[in-house]
Amino acid sequence: MNKVALGLLPWFALLPLAEAIAAEVTDKKVETLDKVEVVDVSPLQFGGIDINKIPANVQTASAEQLQAAQAVSLADYMNRYLGSVNINDAQNNPLQPDVQYRGYSASPLMGVPQGLAAYVNGVRFNEPFGDMVNWDLIPQGAIETMSLQPASNPAFGLNALGGSINIKTKTGFSAPKHVLEVQGGSWDRHTEELSTGWNNGTWGYFADFSNFSEAGWRDHSRTEAKRGFGTLSWRGNESSLDLHFAGTENALRGNGAVPEELLAYGREKVFTHPDLTRNRLFMVSLDGDTWLNDRNQLSGTAYYRRNKVSTYNGDGSEAGECQDEGGGEDAFLCEEQGGELDDEGLVDLAGNNILASDALEGGTINTSETTQQSFGFALQNAFHHKVFGMNNQLIAGASYDHSTAHYRADTELGSLTGNRGVAAGGVFLLDSRVRLNTETNNYGVFLTDTLSVTDKLDVTVSGRYNITHLELKDHFPGDDADENLTGFHTFNRINPAAGLTYAFMPELTFYGNYSESSRVPTPMELSCADRNNPCKLPNAFVADPPLAQVVANTWEAGFRGDLKQLPFEGRVHWNAGFFHVINNNDILWQGNGAVNGMGYFENVGKTQRQGAEAGLSGLFFDNRWRWSANYTFIDATYQSAFGSPNGAHPNAVDGVTQVSPGDRIPGIPAHIAKFSTDVDILPQWTLGFDMSYNSGQYLRGDEANLLPKIPAFVVFNLRSEYRFNEHLALFGRVNNLFDREYANFGALAETGEVLDGVNPALNEINSRFVGVGAPRAAWVGIRLTM
Repeated sequence: MNKVALGLLPWFALLPLAEAIAAEVTDKKVETLDKVEVVDVSPLQFGGIDINKIPANVQTASAEQLQAAQAVSLADYMNRYLGSVNINDAQNNPLQPDVQYRGYSASPLMGVPQGLAAYVNGVRFNEPFGDMVNWDLIPQGAIETMSLQPASNPAFGLNALGGSINIKTKTGFSAPKHVLEVQGGSWDRHTEELSTGWNNGTWGYFADFSNFSEAGWRDHSRTEAKRGFGTLSWRGNESSLDLHFAGTENALRGNGAVPEELLAYGREKVFTHPDLTRNRLFMVSLDGDTWLNDRNQLSGTAYYRRNKVSTYNGDGSEAGECQDEGGGEDAFLCEEQGGELDDEGLVDLAGNNILASDALEGGTINTSETTQQSFGFALQNAFHHKVFGMNNQLIAGASYDHSTAHYRADTELGSLTGNRGVAAGGVFLLDSRVRLNTETNNYGVFLTDTLSVTDKLDVTVSGRYNITHLELKDHFPGDDADENLTGFHTFNRINPAAGLTYAFMPELTFYGNYSESSRVPTPMELSCADRNNPCKLPNAFVADPPLAQVVANTWEAGFRGDLKQLPFEGRVHWNAGFFHVINNNDILWQGNGAVNGMGYFENVGKTQRQGAEAGLSGLFFDNRWRWSANYTFIDATYQSAFGSPNGAHPNAVDGVTQVSPGDRIPGIPAHIAKFSTDVDILPQWTLGFDMSYNSGQYLRGDEANLLPKIPAFVVFNLRSEYRFNEHLALFGRVNNLFDREYANFGALAETGEVLDGVNPALNEINSRFVGVGAPRAAWVGIRLTM
């Protein structure tokens, strides 16, 4: 807190200057009303309030900002421009990043503790089976606005431990134009996007179709993404309706982290392949509002969503030959356990031991198919009534979400090819077969109230009551009762919040807030929560002892303001604040670090994420020069002692390292700094660049902080756009301008015998696997607007 206070002193010194400048404004200047930015305070995106009245540091982005940034996705934009956000290349696919905000994740990966809630047009976008967020399903060209809010408002429901991402898409009323954009460049990447919108004052439509294709900069990394989005809109005098449709057909290859030893043979090399994920989404939703009178705004949404996720992953194998206990001459395949082969032998689907064969040793193909369907609705009323003569806005609502997931998984034995691919052997393992159906029912009642006590003081209170019923139905139970996944779980909780803002003057506003949020264990976590019967993500699950829900307690406070009257034309917005979050009963994936990826989910006690963040942004010279800078310090630590099982850790004792309170959480950089600027050199020509810095981070699997960190890195990107006229623009960008070699993700794991074809000396080592950043690359494009 002392460092934060010292950092604010220069801004207080500017206040007298700002007042003097304001007093010298002459009558020649035409007074204009400042544009008020309204931010939604519930997922339904109706009944928003002035962003300056929210007692937290809210960040937003518009369609114009997304277009100017030339980012490949919304996640890419957030990583480059928003404070306290970073991404990593755990998957190493541009459309599948692992996004972190204040140390909380919104990731497409199973096993990552999810801590951010995502909404699109009021519809929850976290996947029902594991709360993952598939960023490839969100078409960037269809986004009108997005807001990133800290965990200050429990109205955003479950899983908003670190905050929420709220996305609103375009309509024919907000984007009544036709745009064709085509670009191409490095790695055989090309994208084509067509969007069209129209309205006649009452009816309107918007549609966006995009195609993304690239070979990727790493081996065996071809990615294809085809996405479509459409909206049919109606506007009346007091009411509105929007009917949205979305669909995708995406084939994403993300070959993940590689052993550091393999980097010497080329950063484009992959450990094993193939690693393919297919996402097929269909979603339809209807939202609307009506003013019952001049003070009551009723709004609601209803939706149906179906997403089929299929994976096909080639991995190494721990299987080896073992002799028949009956004295026979036949050799069977057995699984390695603790460095030695067990004596039970692997069993096929018919229940027979599997004979050893070169075609069945060295590799496995893990496949899964998750068909998730959900539907639900929400209804809220925004009341704009005065209370004792004071302006007041109360939003009260309720929601219901029903979802089912049909999960199928298999492991097929195979052999490694010369380039570390896996050739299928046609034999499937009995112990790895999963046929699991889950059903989830979420009920929520929420309210948020903002009272303007004075023109300067606004007080906000909010709360939400959540009830969750989870049912698991095992359709392929084993003979052992411990292998039956069938179970029923119920969770409920009231999450409150309270905060205030006080505007001393336009240049200085104080905000402070306390809130509670929670997330319940997902069906995926409950299906793999027994340390005595570890499972293989994302394949084999075992019976589930109960997990407790995670509860986060968040404190946040800071200052912000706008300096509008400067010695030169322009304005500056600044913010500086502190946040402190404690997770109770945090859930972590406890992996063994072996090639087979076995592990389990477990409540590990308390974890903490606290830190300071500061930001500056400016618009100068009639908005011809735009810039922003952000810095974040994150102190993410474990607050409870526990044993972390990972046989790949060189300091493990009996395969376990002991985590102590104060040890840092791996994968979260302590320091994040960003700077970006755009200059209109000519009215039609813009040149800009951005910089991102991440400090070093510990590897996942090194929760005890016993090994060196991944080194810090800084990356620069360059971009430019030339507008011939209002209809035609040429643009281009260069990523990683100085071709920096870096890694932004790391984990400890064993290599097994996968690297035998590269260098036998690298076999059976406990290795540092890293997610390597992409090298320098460039793209150019053209945009036609009508």
